[in-house]
Amino acid sequence: MTKRELIDRIVARLEKDLADLTRAALTTHAEATDEENKAEDKYDTRGLEASYLAHGQSKAAEEVAQALAQFQAMVPRDFTRGEPIALGALVTIENVGTYFFGPRAGGTEVKDDDDQTVSVITPQSPLGRQLLGRKQGDLVAIELGTRKHSVGIGAVV
Repeated sequence: MTKRELIDRIVARLEKDLADLTRAALTTHAEATDEENKAEDKYDTRGLEASYLAHGQSKAAEEVAQALAQFQAMVPRDFTRGEPIALGALVTIENVGTYFFGPRAGGTEVKDDDDQTVSVITPQSPLGRQLLGRKQGDLVAIELGTRKHSVGIGAVV
């Protein structure tokens, strides 16, 4: 799979997430403003709670929309051997997994052509901070379960 195809899969996932969050926010907003949720007394907070939930869902949708715009604008590039890890790098950590270094949407997962999971990480994440500027062959310490392990950075493309 090319890096463009990987980014396209991330974009498709974010588009789906945005549609789901938008639909949920609109449904919750409609519930919050529905006549049946009008407070019957000062202790009835159903409508208020629904409006808080709708607001939170709207904020989450905004975050996903911003991430979507950044991924849509990404121009994929290949990294040469020995080049430091930066945004746009596809990094394999030996015996751990494969990660795409993205601008946002950390934790988003997509499958590659071999049905292997590729996770998006950002420079702000703990793993992202450790990887930023490192090169293929460098060692990083990561927590797996309750223990720290020193693992090697495999391919960086």
